[in-house]
Amino acid sequence: MIQTLNIQVTPEQAATPELLEQIVRNQVEGEVAECRVIRRSIDARQRNIKINLTVAYSEKFGELQKQKKDSEIAVPRLPQDAPPAIVVGFGPAGIFAAIRLIQLGIKPIVVERGKDVDARRTDLAALSRTGEINPNSNYCFGEGGAGAFSDGKLYTRSKKRGDVESILQLLYQNGASEDILIDAHPHIGTDKLPQVIKSLRKTILNAGGIVMFNKHVDSLIIKKDRCCGVQCSDGSAFMGPVILATGHSARDIYLSLHNQGVALEPKGIAVGVRVEHPQELIDSIMYHSPQGRGKFLPAAEYSMLTRVDGRAVYSFCMCPGGYIIPAANEDGIIVVNGMSPASRGTRWANSGMVVEVLPTDIDGTSPLKMMFYQQDIEATFADDTIRTKTQLSAKAKAKSNSNANSNAEGEDEGENMNAQNAPAQRLSDFVEGRPSDSTERSSYTAGIHCARVDKLLPKPISRRLQLGFKDFNKKYKGFVTPKATVIGPETRTSSPVRIPRDPQSLEHISLTGLFPCGEGAGYAGGIVSAALDGVRAADALAQKLNEK
Repeated sequence: MIQTLNIQVTPEQAATPELLEQIVRNQVEGEVAECRVIRRSIDARQRNIKINLTVAYSEKFGELQKQKKDSEIAVPRLPQDAPPAIVVGFGPAGIFAAIRLIQLGIKPIVVERGKDVDARRTDLAALSRTGEINPNSNYCFGEGGAGAFSDGKLYTRSKKRGDVESILQLLYQNGASEDILIDAHPHIGTDKLPQVIKSLRKTILNAGGIVMFNKHVDSLIIKKDRCCGVQCSDGSAFMGPVILATGHSARDIYLSLHNQGVALEPKGIAVGVRVEHPQELIDSIMYHSPQGRGKFLPAAEYSMLTRVDGRAVYSFCMCPGGYIIPAANEDGIIVVNGMSPASRGTRWANSGMVVEVLPTDIDGTSPLKMMFYQQDIEATFADDTIRTKTQLSAKAKAKSNSNANSNAEGEDEGENMNAQNAPAQRLSDFVEGRPSDSTERSSYTAGIHCARVDKLLPKPISRRLQLGFKDFNKKYKGFVTPKATVIGPETRTSSPVRIPRDPQSLEHISLTGLFPCGEGAGYAGGIVSAALDGVRAADALAQKLNEK
């Protein structure tokens, strides 16, 4: 019989199987033939760090392995006559909607505007190196969606929305580390996610589903208040009920839906910056030790929340041991985001630090007003980069007039500046509202330049962030420091639009046959919650078909 034991151990004991096994044997009456950790969390509230573990054990060999085998989730082959359904978008919501449709005997036809996850890498490299943007293949669009090249955080508070364990189990079956089934705050890592995503695609294809790339949906096919399919920019069309899982950055889709008269609503968002610290500084703060995390603890992470003038100010998508990346998906804007490799082994820690913005905070009645607000901020930061580039080029030209050799020495910084070079400011200067004449070295490969980030952001955002940072520094001494860099803007925390749906049927409130889901529809925030919402949309679509 399999039993469980809750224990609290030191980081070294948790990391050493022989020590851990001996602790279990000492606390259990009777024989222990095998044991394994099934839950793990870090208690870093005190200076003496502890690891909380739940350990499963058995007095018979093979029982734990059988339990593990019994937990596997099947994705059966579709019958030849399976009815079709269209899935628009192949991010987490679209991927898991497609898998669930297969399990329900429905054939998913997935249309994804971007490229497969391997082909995306070339476009991402160009974006970081030169600032060249492919509007359909970038950090937002393509196989795996925005989550494909991210930290791969799998923690969610959406446990009431569905079976989180089934999502994690499918990710594990398709190549993610078993740690995601164990850790309280699981993550996969940007270097591991692409292989997992390719395996999920193979699972869908092997079961009889269809996945098509470079298929940009232009509009819905609507007949008498019913969505009958989708029309693509290459002239192709696909008929069937539609699960719309586009992700939160598909602004052209929002515009298309609005132009077609599909009901939309403005949704609250959060806007701010990315803050980058040396990881060793975050380790020392969070683990209460000048020596940092030591040999047995992972790179420390943090979660912060306060309220300023009636609005939440909080950390978002914290990436320990990670990088800051350029997340723009169209020309004329700058957006930053964060990601981490599986090892979380870089020397930088970064996190979005954002302020809640409600639709009532923004003038206007358009359902797209929050999207336009986002866009204006991103354009303001891009304009600053253009001004800086022009100023640097002018200085270089003036210098070349007085020194004929300067051009040959490559001193025209403006000429070589990446279009996604981002405005940056030391965190301590941002908080005090003063300019920075230099910044620390950053992980952001597109480059940064000194700017008044506090002035580029809307004043209510800057003010709340400044006060929020001061509050965070009271709780975590040393957080506000000149060693930290503020890079902006961070605007894509969630969709600026909600596509309203019936809470029971999950169909659009006025357009039958359309099932909006995931982050793009305004019902999720992260890989797991989006995946869960995709599953729910598939269940709702299947129920609708069965009613016929």
